Amino acid sequence: MSQQQINLIDYLTGCIGAFAMRFALSNSQAYNYLEEFQGLRFLTDFYDVEHTQSIDDAIDDCIEICKRNGGKLQ
Repeated sequence: MSQQQINLIDYLTGCIGAFAMRFALSNSQAYNYLEEFQGLRFLTDFYDVEHTQSIDDAIDDCIEICKRNGGKLQ
């Protein structure tokens, strides 16, 4: 596994945890929500830009992406 892959996994894990805390979800619930409504795909596809911002900004971006894809959390 490359260092870039390890960094991406660490970043996604942190984002899932932060998302879970913001919405009082378990990590599993947060993962499932982000997976279903394309939040994880967004974070992966735009990792090069997103990881340079704060985790709060990344979560805000995920909320918008998930809303656009049918997500209801707010």
